[in-house]
Amino acid sequence: MGYRKYRLGTYEEMRAQHRWEVPERYNIAADVCDKHPADRLAMIWEDWRGTERRVTFGELQSLSNKFANVLGAHGVERGDRVATLLPSLPETAAVFLGTYKAGAILLSMSVLYGDEGIEHRLRDSQAKVLVTDSANRHRIPDGLAEVIFVLDGQSESGDIDLSEALQQASDSFAMVDTRADDPAQLYYSSGTTGMAKGILHAHRYLLAHEEFEFCHDVQEGELFHGSGEWAWAAGICPLLGPWRYGCVQFVYARKGGFDPEEQLRQLSKHGVQNMFTTPTALRSMRAVSNAGSRFPLDQMRVVCSAGEPLNPEVIHWFREQYGLTVLDYYGLTESYPLCGNFPSVEVREGSMGLPLPGWDVAILDEDEQPLPAGERGEICLRARSNPHYPLGYWNRPEDTREVFDGEWFHSKDAAQMDEDGYYWYAGRADDVIISAGYRIGPFEVESACVEHPAVLEAAAVASPDEKRGTIVKAFIVLNEGHSASDELADEIKKHVRERHSAYAYPREIEFVGDLPKTLTGKIRRVELREAERERKSQASRA
Repeated sequence: MGYRKYRLGTYEEMRAQHRWEVPERYNIAADVCDKHPADRLAMIWEDWRGTERRVTFGELQSLSNKFANVLGAHGVERGDRVATLLPSLPETAAVFLGTYKAGAILLSMSVLYGDEGIEHRLRDSQAKVLVTDSANRHRIPDGLAEVIFVLDGQSESGDIDLSEALQQASDSFAMVDTRADDPAQLYYSSGTTGMAKGILHAHRYLLAHEEFEFCHDVQEGELFHGSGEWAWAAGICPLLGPWRYGCVQFVYARKGGFDPEEQLRQLSKHGVQNMFTTPTALRSMRAVSNAGSRFPLDQMRVVCSAGEPLNPEVIHWFREQYGLTVLDYYGLTESYPLCGNFPSVEVREGSMGLPLPGWDVAILDEDEQPLPAGERGEICLRARSNPHYPLGYWNRPEDTREVFDGEWFHSKDAAQMDEDGYYWYAGRADDVIISAGYRIGPFEVESACVEHPAVLEAAAVASPDEKRGTIVKAFIVLNEGHSASDELADEIKKHVRERHSAYAYPREIEFVGDLPKTLTGKIRRVELREAERERKSQASRA
């Protein structure tokens, strides 16, 4: 395969052959789009109505050049922020690429954001341009962007019809000569505490996304699907990264929320060969009866997952249905993936795997000293040791210095390493439950809960307890066909006690209809923990 640097092998072989190669001049759009032959297929796009489009790299090259010219005609200069609030369309991808070509900074926002979240990002980033559609135009307060483009032509007074502007623009554009260190991408954190912070990445950050070689083992021309929305790193990188290697993207435009049955139907219909998805999506697929026989995935080679830990039970289910072991990898918006599982290396279910070749990762104590195997500490990445390292937090110089200027970047995730170097996630560092002197990782408890056939999802948090300081409490979402009862709660407790440990089982269980999550699907344990603390406090005062 012409675009790949590495071959799969043993972990030691892959680490030995790895070298970081970062050119002085680099532009994401040139690497993922313009280097490909114009007639090569880039994307198969289908929406819920069955409308299908096939888009070549030549079409993306032309359309992104036109958009870059439109930006220049409206005064956009190198370093200006271009924000988008659009569904996943071929035109959206072209807007991304045109922004990079113009030397501007892309801020892609999710249509799932609340209005306050949209306003905060536009105001904080000081976006000069916003690209949206008529379905979302009304959500944009006046004065938050100098120029507003509306894609589908139904614009308000003062807006610019982007379709018309693109038709009139030249499809020839001299790409801005960007350095690899020039800013390209502005992501905002999920905002689990406080307001979301902007994380600024340089063009070079995409060069570090070698999970598509080491984990996905992508092959030129194969059909790739990323289920993440194009507003987060876990949505945009699975779009751009496989394009570096000449893959074809399959994009499915859903009508509403995630429908696991429809998702499996589309994957089966199109013969997707390689997929990135999330544990949340996989857990929901688990509820689809006879998934493997109803929606065969005969051409699927590799399935990877990231975003939150992947429960072993979900891995077992997918293997039973499709004969494939889902490969989990781990990282953060600031830098990912730090660790991963590989097709050519032993997978230990429930582990986030081994550090990616080229990534200097360690489990450290509070004094930044390495911990021996078996001891729980914080996952840390040696600062500035690979191309993914961020330029900093947007307009937050103090936070940037505090987080990024030291020897190590601290993930604030707790984990431990086994004797063979595999990393095992234990939850956010501040989510670790200390009960009767024991340190308990919530993910371990949640995984044990999910193994029970009645349990669809689980979240474990610390609940105040007079005797033990805190105890483990589990919030449980049940599978269809199961009803909440004291008897079932006792059965789940016994199941976890027997499967996991005698001290780390949930001493309290509350059945709930759903769990609070960030827009990226991560469980907001902090919300459950604070609510539980307040509830116990009120009860003690009563």
